[in-house]
Amino acid sequence: MDGRLIYDVRVNIGAHLAKEHPANADTVTPIPDSGITLAVGYHQRSGISYRECLMKNRYIGRTFIMPDQSMRETAVRLKMNTIRPNIEGHKLVLVDDSIVRGTTSRRIVNMVRKAGAKEVHVRIGSPPILAPCYLGIDMASREELIAAYKTVAGVEAVINADSLGYVSHKGLVEAVGIPKENLCMGCLTGIYPVEIPGEKCMATQTKLSEYLGLLD
Repeated sequence: MDGRLIYDVRVNIGAHLAKEHPANADTVTPIPDSGITLAVGYHQRSGISYRECLMKNRYIGRTFIMPDQSMRETAVRLKMNTIRPNIEGHKLVLVDDSIVRGTTSRRIVNMVRKAGAKEVHVRIGSPPILAPCYLGIDMASREELIAAYKTVAGVEAVINADSLGYVSHKGLVEAVGIPKENLCMGCLTGIYPVEIPGEKCMATQTKLSEYLGLLD
């Protein structure tokens, strides 16, 4: 996409995560499938062993777009199975691509703890999702986005992790390899590339900055 191999971009993001948020752990493991390539990058950069600790049920769809909380809770229980021998007694770095509501992350952290993990350090391959996407992704409303109203420490407590680290905006842009002004980061910044009623627009913010600069 845009001349970049998506696999390489995801590996790069994982490497930036390892650089920005190292962990005292002995196993890096993905939340499949979206976290697999990110976890490979984290493993390569950190030198921590890579091991799959979760088995995915291929017949369950994406939980974050399910409309009802009870449906999401049930789906998460059915979606993943732990591989106990790979978990028991280990300090895990659990890698995923995003946290939307926090439902899936909390359930999975609790699952691996129940399977015997000594510590669970969660690493996320996107910055906190603060705002909805109006441009194609069926995402939750702002009220349902956990990072829209909680700090990183607050999200960490909700999902029951020993630590939580998101890739930075700078790290994400560097990993993608495309200038920030050519990327849509509306859901991560709350500033959109086009006019959306009730939301901030990149062009408007630029004009405002230029105007304030003239006043100085």
